[in-house]
This record gives sequence, C-alpha cells and structure tokens, in this order.
Amino acid sequence: MSAFDTVIRGGTVVDGTGAEPFVADVAIAEGRIVAIGPDLPAGANEVDARGRIVTPGFVDVHTHYDGQVTWDNRLSPSSYHGVTTAVIGNCGVGFAPCRGDEASRDAMVRLMEGVEDIPHPVLTEGLPWTWETFPEYLDFLASRPYDMDIAAYVPHAPLRVYVMGQRGADREPATAEDIAEMCRLLDQALDQGALGIATSRSLFHRSSDGKAIPTYQAAQAELLAFAEVLRAKGKGVFQIVEDIHVPGASLDAMRELARTSGRPLTFSIGTGNTGPYGYPRLLDELAAANAEGLVMKGQLMPRGIGMILGFELTLNPFYTTATFASLSALPLPQRLEQLRRPEIRAAILSEPVDPDPALVLGRAVRDFEHMFLLGDEPDYEQPPERSIAGLAKAAGVTPEEFAYDVMIEGENGGLLYLAMANYADGSLDAVGEILSHPDVVLGLGDGGAHVGTICDASFSTFALTHWARDRQRGRKTVADMVHRMTQATARLIGLDDRGELAVGKRADINVIDLDRLALGAPQVCHDLPAGGRRLIQRANGYDVTMIAGEIVARGGNPTGALPGRLVRAA
Repeated sequence: MSAFDTVIRGGTVVDGTGAEPFVADVAIAEGRIVAIGPDLPAGANEVDARGRIVTPGFVDVHTHYDGQVTWDNRLSPSSYHGVTTAVIGNCGVGFAPCRGDEASRDAMVRLMEGVEDIPHPVLTEGLPWTWETFPEYLDFLASRPYDMDIAAYVPHAPLRVYVMGQRGADREPATAEDIAEMCRLLDQALDQGALGIATSRSLFHRSSDGKAIPTYQAAQAELLAFAEVLRAKGKGVFQIVEDIHVPGASLDAMRELARTSGRPLTFSIGTGNTGPYGYPRLLDELAAANAEGLVMKGQLMPRGIGMILGFELTLNPFYTTATFASLSALPLPQRLEQLRRPEIRAAILSEPVDPDPALVLGRAVRDFEHMFLLGDEPDYEQPPERSIAGLAKAAGVTPEEFAYDVMIEGENGGLLYLAMANYADGSLDAVGEILSHPDVVLGLGDGGAHVGTICDASFSTFALTHWARDRQRGRKTVADMVHRMTQATARLIGLDDRGELAVGKRADINVIDLDRLALGAPQVCHDLPAGGRRLIQRANGYDVTMIAGEIVARGGNPTGALPGRLVRAA
C-alpha cells in the first residue's frame, strides 16, 4: 500500500512564502502535506500537475457569507476562485448576537441589507435563527459541512445593539456598564473560537432605512476597551473600516488600537478616484507602525472597487428617476419591454439625476468617466477613451443615452462596470504602488455580499492573470501575488496551519493552469432563498482545488465533497 493518499506530480510549486517557484512533487496523507521533492513514490491517487502551478489554497480574510453559510454548503462565487478559507463577520455586521424577538432580528436584517446589499426577502426566508448568542451561532455553523473552511469575527454592530438595545442602534454613547458587558461577551466569544472583533466607523455603511451603522463614530474608548480584551486574552485580530480617504485623515486611531491590543489590526485601503487622497502618506504611516513592532496590515482590492450596473440589478444610472422607479417592481421581461419604448426612454433621460440630494449613490452611478463595458472577456483596466463617456463622445451622443441603450440590449439587458475607487487617472498604476508595500495583503472581495451590485470575489484570479501574467508595466511575480493571499493572510488571522506548502501543513491546495487561467463575465443567477438574484463570476484554469487533501473542485466543477468546517481560533 502507498504511504501517500495523493501525490500531486511534477508541478511548479509556488509555496506561499514568496520564495522562487520550483518543480517538485507534493505528497499528502491524512489531510496534511507529508513530503515535497522530486520523484516521490506513487500515491494511492495521482494528480498530474506538469505545466501547472501548485499553490496553497487562498485565504480570503474579507467576506460576508454570514447569511449564506446558514443555508448553503457551497460558498460560491469564492469557491470558483481557489479560496479554501473564508473569514466572515467583517465590517462589524452579522447576525449574532441577536435577541430572539422579531424586531431585533429585523433590525439586523435591514442593517445587512443596507450595508451589504443582501435583499430583505432573501435573509428573512434564508436565516433559520436557531441562535441568540455568538457562541450559539458558532455552534450552529460547526454543525454544517462546506466546500471551504470558514472562520468568524465578532461583529461590533450586533454586539452593540444586543447589549444596548435601541440606544445602541441610535448610536448613543456607551456607558461604562455597556462597555463592560460588550467586553464580557467578546471575551466569551474568543474562548469559543472567534477570530477577533470587526467594526466600522464609515459614513457609507448604512441600513436599508438610511440610518448610519450603529458603530459609526463609536467612541475610541469603546474600541480601546475591546483592544484591552484582546491583549488580556493574548489572541484575536481587530478588523476595522475607517473613512481614511477624507482629507486630513491618518492612521493614528487605528495605530492606538494596535498598540493597546498588542494584536494584529487590519483595515481597508485603496486609492479613490478623485480628490486629494493621500495614500502615499498613509503607506508611510503604515510602514512606521510596523517598524515600531505593531502588526498592522492594509487590505487592498487589486483592481477597481467596482459596481455592476444594469436594469436587472440593484443600481443603474437611472434608478433614482421617477419613471424608472415606477417600473422597477415589474418582472424583468416586462420592465425591459417598457424601457425599450421611445417615450419611456425620453422621459427617463429627461428626468432629474437625483431627487434626493443626500443620496450619494444617485450621483455616483452617473460617473461615466469611470464606467465601462466589460465584455465577455472582462477587461478591468481600460483607458479613459473606452469609458462610457469616451465612447459616447466618439458616437456623438450623451453618456446617458449611450448607457441606456447598452442596458436595454439583449434578452436580459446589458451590464456596465463602474470603478468606484482605485481607478484614479484611468489606470491601476496607483493600485500597483500600494500592491508593492510589504504590509499590504489582498482582500476586500466581499464574497456573499452586494449580491446585486458587486462581483469582486474573483479578485484572486484577477491578481494572478492581470498582475502576475498579463500586465506589461509594473508586473508582479506569481510568488508575490500568491504570498499576499495565502501565507500573509493566514498569518494575519492566526491560522498558521495553512497558507503554505510545507511538510506538516494542511493540504489546502490549488493546481492551476496559469496559461489558461481566465475570468468569465459576471452573470446574474436566481439561486438565493425566496428566488433572490445575485451576481456570480466563474473562471477557467483551476484544474483542482483541495481542502484537507480532498478534491472539492475539478476543472472548476464541484465534486460533491464537503470537507470544509468552522475553524475555531486557538
């Protein structure tokens, strides 16, 4: 009998450390890597990896599958893109802890609906609500199998509302007693395996009724109390979203949290599209913090932070107009039929851009200078002349007319891509600068969220194809891109048993045909509870994805194996 369950034969090993790739066999037994080297003995199963790269499974530290993990066993679209561990609870939103009454549950649903664009009917039908406390939520997840491992932060917003009730939802200052109780519950959750705590102090995070997230402008003293809990426990990560893109912003508050906790802190970083966004200065501050001995890591989306717009989706450039609003409840075929009528088109094109001046999105979705056609082979770095504004000018029509006519094409209407951020000057050059910083990891794909607006869970595939293979200027190495979404992310969250191809490590592995690796176009499907709609994006080129030595996908198709489980932090 073979000493090995599986041998991955003759591939180019990109081991996750950033080291130079090398050709070798990788042997697996009982879910672990047990040998790496040339000409290993035969395994009970063999995977031919000649001409392929062999990488650790990708560790995605920023997802929002908090709802999907309760009703689904397959965490697509992330599972289409080599992800083998996903972290939920980011941005301070989630579904535990939560009181058992209908009003409390509805408040959490509306918060997730607003912040993460997961429709109310989907969550109302899909969530089983068999828990109240965060440990009970973890126990529920631990009872379910998945096509990848999952781990969870304690989300600050539900924690705050659970302890403070309506006062917490209304963003009233927490009393000493409130803070003490939140800290007690955080301590308890860490004992049960929570990864740490996640929060948001971003003005852009709002519930579906327009109210700011309960953690917006939460006092620094409240967050410092959580940091003290992490220090006392000697474990846990602090994840935070701050509005660091505003003029005069700095990393000082987050640096204080990292210093107080003595634990890793991770935050979102990008470039913005307009205005004096000082990301070079913030990168200098980040370097200084780590030089001090703190562990602070920026999370970067390696392409434009983009929204998909269309008449079938949550947003389009005309969704605020009175005429479109009157048609929005129609089934898609009837809606498109009406939208194709010349008099309806004329009415929508003539109506005010944004009836509500406070609604930032109503204006943002008319940023035609950063809006593009993606096509069947998506191009996420197009020059300004290929923007909707540029194409419209060349065609002698207005950008509004051009965009409208694209979105009524075809059976289900055409889709547009809006680079909301990271696309200053019509290129990804600034993203490349950030991507070279040693304290930046890849993330912000938001898998499981923004189901009708964003399809960025494919960022791992994009990082390999665009940055490590296709881009001519500023190209990165395959080893560096793999490192920033394997060992770097696994170590950030304290899961040191994965993220690296080394003897003794968990056999979470991808076998990838890098020459053939390609992204498909975003597609709309209706497979959520209550028939809910979402965007997905597939890829070609993933020959094999393994979880603990079991093949969960072959050629991009699921095998039926579900070895993934909840990971409780040690």
